Amino acid sequence: MNNQVFRNLSYGVYIVTCNDEGKYRGCTVNSIMQITSSPATIALSVNRENYTHSCLEKTKKFAVSILSENSKPLTIGTFGFRSCRDFDKFSIVPYNLVDELPVIQDACGYLICEIKDKIETSTHTVFIAEVNNGDIMNDKTPMTYAYYHNVIKGKSPKTAPTYIEEK
Repeated sequence: MNNQVFRNLSYGVYIVTCNDEGKYRGCTVNSIMQITSSPATIALSVNRENYTHSCLEKTKKFAVSILSENSKPLTIGTFGFRSCRDFDKFSIVPYNLVDELPVIQDACGYLICEIKDKIETSTHTVFIAEVNNGDIMNDKTPMTYAYYHNVIKGKSPKTAPTYIEEK
């Protein structure tokens, strides 16, 4: 099978964050989809090896910062290739608090979510979450995963659901 075909699926690039007893955690994700509009519900896929995963399971609340084509590659890299276990990502990426959750300033919109259910796969958890708040931050074009790969020439970490080993 040609695994490159998965890059033709429509994805975005997002930063998912949570508040773990006053310590902010987060990671870059690309697998989020809207499930219903009423009540507004999304599905989020996160690798269980990600430190943010355990924080999501514990806190049950998270923010999604929707990145734009103008978002800094440093933002994606910081949240995608470094771990909150040993690095404070929020020390170098500006953010604001919305409903006590960090929202990346470099985003074009955000969602505030509460986990209602989950589905386990072999490596990832798919969190089902109700959206309680959200807003558009500017009129910039949201970044697609294809844009990230084809224009920015970005790579995916091994923990990404869409990771494909480069040949």
